Amino acid sequence: MTRTALIFLGAFAAVAMSFTALSLLPSLQLSTIEPTPGTNEYTYDEQLGRQVYIREGCMYCHSQQVRPDGFGADQARGWGDRGSRPGDYVYDDPHQLGTMRTGPDLHDIGNRQPSRDWQLAHLYQPRSVSPGSVMPAYPYLFEVKRKANVRPSEVTVPISSKYAPPGDSVVVATQEALALYDYLMTLKLEPLDSDQNG
Repeated sequence: MTRTALIFLGAFAAVAMSFTALSLLPSLQLSTIEPTPGTNEYTYDEQLGRQVYIREGCMYCHSQQVRPDGFGADQARGWGDRGSRPGDYVYDDPHQLGTMRTGPDLHDIGNRQPSRDWQLAHLYQPRSVSPGSVMPAYPYLFEVKRKANVRPSEVTVPISSKYAPPGDSVVVATQEALALYDYLMTLKLEPLDSDQNG
């Protein structure tokens, strides 16, 4: 065997072993994970909201991983009654675990703050419901319309007078804002039986 062939075989073996160890084996291992009870596939609107969440970069300031007892104070802060499990993320691709916590963890926001009015007002102008918040506002996910032009099927957002549009105008949620709310409401940590909790 020539020296060139030996180098080629060595390089091929290194690449094949790396691919197997870093890609193939983890993918096979993850394919066997069962969804946590209460975890469901996303509906069309929830998937649209997830795409808005990704597009707006929400994961840069919010994590989606409640750490178990002994690994932080997440449960003491009220961010969830239990730590996150692999089955919580079965339908997420790509995962939005995040690494920063400029804002609170969102993995159980559907249980902690289910109010649609609050969530929409928070997206339109965070300081209207959380004074001192550093979260940016997302007014482009909403329309400002005169009350007379709002259709019955449209969702108006109650905004405090300090941030409300002037005159007889109101804030109306777009499909993207409503879909983002729907996605946030999927972020719930369902309780687990004690045998699964350990």
